[in-house]
Amino acid sequence: MGDWKDNVIEDTNGIQDVIRDTRIIAVLGIKPESHADQPAHYVPAHMAAAGYEIIPIPVYYPEVTQILGRKVFRKLTEIGRPIDMVNVFRRSNDIPPHVDDIIAAKPKSVWFQLGIRNDDAARRLAEAGIKVVQDRCLMVEEGRMSR
Repeated sequence: MGDWKDNVIEDTNGIQDVIRDTRIIAVLGIKPESHADQPAHYVPAHMAAAGYEIIPIPVYYPEVTQILGRKVFRKLTEIGRPIDMVNVFRRSNDIPPHVDDIIAAKPKSVWFQLGIRNDDAARRLAEAGIKVVQDRCLMVEEGRMSR
């Protein structure tokens, strides 16, 4: 087994490989259509329009049962099938309570959105064999690949 640091992805080629290896994205902290002007809604909406399957995992909004026309789940482990990526829209200090759920869901990668960095959580995920990208916008990086 390689060093866990190999799973912390910071270079452009590695980031593009993570995106290329992704089809199904669970979005932790997604916001509903009533917040369409916020990144936690329009980034997943963009990814859905680009052909990715989005699985919504909102943290709040208990009354919401669908986002982007997809059934809402409350925990990653409730999805019950493989997911390629967990795209995280949570404040850096709000990530630790989700780490065990993320590890149990066994995604190929975890993507902390622009402005989100938690090195301790990233290390735990990387040690579990999950690729981790921090402090990058998935929409921007996906857009760079399609140019």
